[in-house]
Amino acid sequence: MMKRLVAVAVACAAIVVMGVLAFSEPGVSSSEGVRLTRQADGSMVLADRSSNAPVLDVFEDFDCPVCKDMHAKVDATIRRLAMSGQVKVVYHAVTIFRDEPMRSNSIRAAAAARCVPEANWLAFRDELYAMQPAPHGVASGFKVKDLARAARKAGANVDSCITSQSYAKAHLAQNAKIPLEGTPTVLLDGRMLGNEVFDAAALERVITGGDGVTV
Repeated sequence: MMKRLVAVAVACAAIVVMGVLAFSEPGVSSSEGVRLTRQADGSMVLADRSSNAPVLDVFEDFDCPVCKDMHAKVDATIRRLAMSGQVKVVYHAVTIFRDEPMRSNSIRAAAAARCVPEANWLAFRDELYAMQPAPHGVASGFKVKDLARAARKAGANVDSCITSQSYAKAHLAQNAKIPLEGTPTVLLDGRMLGNEVFDAAALERVITGGDGVTV
């Protein structure tokens, strides 16, 4: 069992991407300051769209324990830099796992995230990582009733959307277009980052130009 869990963690930690998947402005730039907005593909953009800040694409699977670890270590730094206009962050919820129960866990969580309004989405994302099923590879979780409860805790009452899994098909359709082999995958202006995504100080230096990008 230990060997299996180690293998799963390694696969989860892999950051291999086939092609560049970066943020593209879908409309007219605004000058309304930093906002969180949902794009047509379901990704969430935290940015001042009128700025020339670098773009940080974060591809994450809510059932991935390595993504949870990255979230715990650097999310506060990423949000702070975004809110100060130093980076544009694009969050992409993906399903990387093929085996059960991880695959279904991931799909339920990602579909639920699409139901949650922009104003509550970041808080809901925090709730998802806090309630991530464990032990990984064994535990089934992210039950729709629990996801709906988490959304209410984050300030959103979207029970019917979550319990019906209204966005599950849309999530899977978009997921099929993203050529990832592992999560988390983090790109800065289309260039893949390495271990600095787990070190808040190192990641800040890379984003703000205080250090070179390492792969």
